[in-house]
Formats: sequence, structure tokens, C-alpha cells
Amino acid sequence: MERRNQTDVSEFILLGLADDPEVQPLLFCLFLSMYLITILGNMLILLAASSDSQLHTPMYFFLSNLSFTDICLSTITIPKMLVNIQAQNQHITYTGCLLQVWFVLVFICFENCLLATMAYDCYVAICHPLMYTVIMNPCYCGLLILFSLFISIGDALLHSLMALQLSFCTDLEIPHFCELAHVIKLACSDSFINTFLANFMASVLSGISLSAIIFSFIQIISSLSQMPTVGRKYKAFSTCGSHLSVVFLFYGTAVGVYISSAVTDSSRKLAVASVMYIEVPQMMNPFIYSLRNRDMKGSLRKLFSRINVTFL
Repeated sequence: MERRNQTDVSEFILLGLADDPEVQPLLFCLFLSMYLITILGNMLILLAASSDSQLHTPMYFFLSNLSFTDICLSTITIPKMLVNIQAQNQHITYTGCLLQVWFVLVFICFENCLLATMAYDCYVAICHPLMYTVIMNPCYCGLLILFSLFISIGDALLHSLMALQLSFCTDLEIPHFCELAHVIKLACSDSFINTFLANFMASVLSGISLSAIIFSFIQIISSLSQMPTVGRKYKAFSTCGSHLSVVFLFYGTAVGVYISSAVTDSSRKLAVASVMYIEVPQMMNPFIYSLRNRDMKGSLRKLFSRINVTFL
């Protein structure tokens, strides 16, 4: 097989989800709808949290960051795919592919850290309510976000720089979008260190976040069991119920992708699994938070009322 250095690689081929030309318009409409729903839903969360003074709390500050992350993650992947479907062009440049890998890593890792941070916020709110405003002060919340972003950028930079050292062959087909694991599989050069680092860092970062989330909810359940009234228990659990649903959705789809990659070599099946992981949680998060949160529903009603008054 012909071997080429990475400096000679000019582009990769994105396989997409189907080869049938008759299916392409349906896929275009499907993913365009998913993208618009994701952008609209998360933008509404951002507008509601910023415009309503009652939502100027740490929980909604972290939620706003989560919505912004979901918007960015979807924007990195879906528009390029829509352009490729519309133009009947499945190519992406080498530089564009590595940039997509870097941004996907940044925002996936950042979302992973955000979910742990939001679980910690729930823990403090329920287990230490009298100290909540002291512990979760604006400065500390900002530092948590900056620390999460620093870890995410550092992790993405490490993997991206390591990917630059790889050499690639002529078979440069990638399912759906450029993801680190798919790029490493295409390498002709020794990619053991890349694979080891990818698995090690993913295990460490997700393991730490999951451990923090599990610890937080164990403490929350323990505190709820000691509350005397059902009403207080329901109110406390509703504060964190939405977050728990998002955690299950995020890590559940991640496990699904891992299992799919382990049991199948089909590029099409891997592409479908990647779509589930990258697109579905980002689209569903606004619905989960808005439908199960009274404050958010009330703020959205106020926002829609203002919009109606403005246009009328």
C-alpha cells in the first residue's frame, strides 16, 4: 500500500450515512431540522437565563455554559455535513479535519467537566443550603469554568499535536465527521502512543467526572432521605432531576458509541453511532431542562411575552 507523509495529505473523505442519492435530500432535511432545533432550543435557554434576574444563579450560569457548548459542538459538525450533502462533495481538507478534531475534543471534554461541576452545584445547594451563596460565589463559579476550559483545551491540544505526527495512506475514508479515533485508525505509521493517550485521557477525565457525579448524588440522596416533608424532598429532587437525565443521556450515548466501535467495523454503523453521541444529547438538553424546571418555564413564558409585545 502506498504510504505518504502527513504533509502530503490534502484531504479526507467523509462517508456520510448513505450512498443512495434519493436518500440524500431526506438526510439533509433531517439534519437541518436537528441543527435548527438544537440552535433554537439552546439559544432560548441562553436568552432566558440572561434576561431574567431570578435566573442569575450559579445553576443557570453553568446551564448557560452547557447550552453554549451544545451550540458550538453542533455547529462544528452539522453545517459541514449539510454543505457536503447539498454540494454532493464528501471531501474535507487535512487542515479542516484536524481543526474539527480539535474543536470536538475541546467541547466534548468541556461538557464532561461541566456535568461534574453542575452535579457539585446540586450537591452544595441541597446538602449545604445555608452555605450555598458563600461557597458558590461568582468568583468561584468563574474559576470552575476557567479550570474546566483549561483542562479541555490542554487535552485537545495534546491529542491534536500527537495526530500531526501521524502518516497516512491512500484509504482516507472517515465516517460522518473527523473524530480522533477515526483519524488514528487511518494512520500508516505506528499509532500505539496516540491510541494509548486517547484511551488513557478519556478514562481519566470521564472517570473523575463520573466519580464526582456519583459522589454528589449519593450525598444528595442521603440528604433527601433525612428531609421531613415530601414537598421539600420533591422540590430538592426536581432541582437535580433534569441534570441527572442529561448525565444519563450524555454518558449513555458515549457508552453506545464505544460498544458500537468495539463490535462492528462498519463505517456506516459507526457514523450512526457518532451522530447519536454528538447530535442527539445537544438537541435534547434544552427540552429536558425547560420541561422539568418551573423557573425555566416561567422565564421562557416571560421571554415569549416580550417577543410578542415587541412584534405587535
